[in-house]
Amino acid sequence: MTIRPIGRPARFPAALLAACLAIPFAPWSPGPAQARPFTAHDLVTLDRLGGAAIAPDGHTAALEIRHTDLAHNRATHAVALLDLTRAGAQPVELPGDASAPRWSPDGHRLYMLSDRHGGSTQVWRLDPGHGPAAQVTHLPLDIQAYAVSPDGHRLVVSMAVFPNAGSPDATYARLNAPKAGAQAPKATGMVFDRLFVRHWDQWVDGTRNHLFSLALDAAGNAGRPAIPLMPGFDGDCPSRPFGDDADFSISPDGHTVFFSARQAGRSEPWSTNFDIYSVPADGSHAPVDLTGGNPAWDAEPVPSPDGRTLAWRAQRRPGFEADRFGVMVMDLATHHSREVAGGWDRSASSLAWSSDGRTLGVTAEDVGQLRLFGLDVQSGGVTGLTGDGHVTDVHTASDGGLFYLRDTLDSPAQLWRRRPGGKPEQLTRIGAAQLDGVAMQPFRQFEFTGWNHEAVHGYVVRPAGYRPGHRYPVAFLIHGGPQGSFGDGWSYRWNPQFYAGLGYGVVMIDFHGSTGYGQAFTDAISNHWGDRPLTDLRLGWTAALSQFDWLDGSRACALGASYGGFMVNWIAGNWSQPWKCLVTHDGVFDDRMMGFSTEELWFAEWEHGGPDHTPWADPQAYERFNPAGHVADWRVPQLIIHGGRDFRIPLEQGLGAFDALQRRGIESRLLVFPDENHWVLKPDNSLQWHDVVAAWLKAHLGD
Repeated sequence: MTIRPIGRPARFPAALLAACLAIPFAPWSPGPAQARPFTAHDLVTLDRLGGAAIAPDGHTAALEIRHTDLAHNRATHAVALLDLTRAGAQPVELPGDASAPRWSPDGHRLYMLSDRHGGSTQVWRLDPGHGPAAQVTHLPLDIQAYAVSPDGHRLVVSMAVFPNAGSPDATYARLNAPKAGAQAPKATGMVFDRLFVRHWDQWVDGTRNHLFSLALDAAGNAGRPAIPLMPGFDGDCPSRPFGDDADFSISPDGHTVFFSARQAGRSEPWSTNFDIYSVPADGSHAPVDLTGGNPAWDAEPVPSPDGRTLAWRAQRRPGFEADRFGVMVMDLATHHSREVAGGWDRSASSLAWSSDGRTLGVTAEDVGQLRLFGLDVQSGGVTGLTGDGHVTDVHTASDGGLFYLRDTLDSPAQLWRRRPGGKPEQLTRIGAAQLDGVAMQPFRQFEFTGWNHEAVHGYVVRPAGYRPGHRYPVAFLIHGGPQGSFGDGWSYRWNPQFYAGLGYGVVMIDFHGSTGYGQAFTDAISNHWGDRPLTDLRLGWTAALSQFDWLDGSRACALGASYGGFMVNWIAGNWSQPWKCLVTHDGVFDDRMMGFSTEELWFAEWEHGGPDHTPWADPQAYERFNPAGHVADWRVPQLIIHGGRDFRIPLEQGLGAFDALQRRGIESRLLVFPDENHWVLKPDNSLQWHDVVAAWLKAHLGD
């Protein structure tokens, strides 16, 4: 299922528009002579750069770094400071577990989230050079996300509360009352009157993510009470399950909070109608809906530097989560709104204003990359600012430098800087010591003619130990979404370098339905899960074998998760000839039952024809490409993997596929993680996942 990219870049100077140069594409090149292959242990234990906050003077970056604690089977987070004025400076980690660093507007204070000392997650403050961190908020509930107002006088925080509880303290009392005393109830039943009853990996408990405002005193400490900004609002901000502080923002004068949320009601599981609201930061009146005229998704409100204009991302088609996100602006005095660059056939992933308010910086997928573009607010002109790779988290400081995170198929995310008129400069090498002596395998994008005689793109990655004239077995990876992409970016779950490190060539096809190739290309998969993408996969497989003669098509395995898992199950009964084995992770097996049991119903309904195409109203739509209907043609050995807390594609889908394989007498194996959701996140579980997959490939493809 589609997972939305989320994140908000900060403002960038318009002067950089003409100065930015594309990063050159790397050709085939051999790795270090004595380097060893990349392994699953490298992938799981690698330190990760999760984000950066640039101080207003541009002299210091606060980095969020994730470490893996294998001994305790968990991840830890730290904030590190990087001196940007010294070439080659190394980040210095601050003591204590912390995340989400944010600078005060004057740059004198650094705020962060931390649950240090075993308490709840609260906002903490560090005055660099003036002693240890101090706790800023003392609220009864965990803070999930927060923002510092541009005037430095206020915090806006998000907490999960009961909408009718009245205060965070009342929610705390209600949540903890059953745990106190000898009269605590022993029954564990949960009663529901409407959907959702569960979402992603959690059963619904009646709480909602709501925003609260807290005043900051001269020392940077938050007072009480926390002022509710969404009292009684039946909805979440940030949105569940993946929302963050990009879902809300604060006006430059600190007086107004803008947020994106969906009024839930009974239609929440089949609605994508998020609206943008404004509310006074002092909570003096209820939120006002600014985009009620759009029945589709409105997201990520960002006010201009002068506070007169609001920008946001908006879709047009209700119920379609993969619709194109256009860029909208509204005059806040007149409430007149319009789309910027309406003819630009790319979907905005994040927004930022230039310092002069004339340009919007927009990240968007583009032919296998995630690039930064500049959109002229008046003319609608579009300028590409970065080249290859996956660019996120864009920032600037007072010196006019452009900062961003960039990752690629052969490099995890690092912090980069581009000075006005200069070339890109890599500032961090997080994890470099762990990867010392490790060879990343080279990759190349290729193109072929796919369904409807249209251009389709893919990537190949060469195997470790490659020697000219030799042929190598192949891992054929199929991405999920289905509106997603296996593009030029790093992944900590489905990473092609792992398979290349095992000695396999890797082939990945961005079939029709993939993102970054125009909205019509993305739309082509809806109601066509089993035909148009399969045509692209077959033609892409043939093209890869033709263009790269070192791929051994007689020793190949197809692997995929989510929609990719659906496609592997579909391939099992409709294109089994090339494959020695198959791997399905959290894949759809019985499409009709999937329509009844998944939690986000808007997705299943749209993909089968639209809101009126439910499993009972149009059952044939769910049978048209149903893998369960082709089990009689299954013959290839198959590994099934599933998470017990996967409520997007429930566990029974994996169990059903395994039952069918076993009953048919087909060699098969089942790996279940009772404590994982749609993803495998715990370090030890990830290592086991990779070990089991590697053993399956070796057994059927050889070395």
